[in-house]
Amino acid sequence: MAGKYFDQWQIGDRIEHEIHRTVTETDNLLFSTMTHNPQPLHLDIEAAKKSGFGQILVNSTFTFSLLVGLSVGDTTLGTLVANLGFNNVVTPKPVFIGDTLRASSEVKDLRESKSRPEAGIVTFVHEMHNQRDEVVCRCERSALLLRSTG
Repeated sequence: MAGKYFDQWQIGDRIEHEIHRTVTETDNLLFSTMTHNPQPLHLDIEAAKKSGFGQILVNSTFTFSLLVGLSVGDTTLGTLVANLGFNNVVTPKPVFIGDTLRASSEVKDLRESKSRPEAGIVTFVHEMHNQRDEVVCRCERSALLLRSTG
């Protein structure tokens, strides 16, 4: 399903994204090294074993990025002008290698663009759950979307 245009959204619209993703050691290793994050909790099994987690902790910015990525196909693919910001990003539970994650999105707010009559701003609340149904990441994303008639 392609993304929707601004005027196709209503406050309260909710999507359970179909694509789920099991996090691998390679995901965590590549993302951490690609972003120059040397945190031992992400890369050093011995350091991770000594932590309160007892195992490698998946880089939370990977979790956040995956959450947004899983949402794009159903929300903004082909209709996005620009992401305007991400707010209230929280990671209430850790993600571990082998966790399977799924995402959902809900429209929190809609508003007209003052500077672009051909577009409007949609605020989504994106949420990621693991296989234990625990929330592992939540954020708000404001996106400038084209109108279908624009």
